[in-house]
Amino acid sequence: MGAQRGHTSRRGLLLGLGAPLLLGGAGLTYVLWPEKAAGMKVRTDLEPLNRRFWTALGDVSDAHWLGYDADEPGAARTVPSPDSRVRLVGLAHLESGTAKRILRDPAHKFEVTTLSTLPAELKPFVPSGAGWQSSETYNKAALAEGLGVIPSGSFCFDGIRDLVYFDYTFLYT
Repeated sequence: MGAQRGHTSRRGLLLGLGAPLLLGGAGLTYVLWPEKAAGMKVRTDLEPLNRRFWTALGDVSDAHWLGYDADEPGAARTVPSPDSRVRLVGLAHLESGTAKRILRDPAHKFEVTTLSTLPAELKPFVPSGAGWQSSETYNKAALAEGLGVIPSGSFCFDGIRDLVYFDYTFLYT
C-alpha cells in the first residue's frame, strides 16, 4: 500500500506543478501571439512610393497610403510569407501639371470613374468633388514600366488638384 500511495503522490506532485506551467505557457502564448489588427495604419512616407512609381508618375508628395498582404488584410505580419500578394493603395499629389499632362496624352482614352474599392482608412483624405479619370491603356503601360514586378491595378487622376489615386497588387516573391 505504501508504494501505491507514493506513486499517487508523485503523480499528484507532477500534475500540481505541471498544470500551472502548462497554463502559464498557454497564457503567455496567447498574449504574445500576433493578432489581426483592428485597422491598418495609414502611411505618409514617400520614399517607397517614389521608388516604385517614379517612372510612371515622377515624384509624389503629401501621400496617404496603405501597403498590406492582400490575402490577409490587417494581419500583423512579422516575416513575409513566400509569394505574398501585396496591395498598395492610396492618394498622393503629383508635381504641378503632371496629372493634366497625363490626362491629355492622346495614346490613352481617359474616362470618368469612381473610387469603388477605397479602404475606409483612406476616405478622410479624398477631397470632395474630385473628378477622377482612369484609362485601361495607361494602367497597362504604367504598371509594366520599370516596376520590376507583375502588378495589376489602376491609377485614377484628378487633373484639377494634381492628385493620383493608385490601387494595385503585385506578387512579392
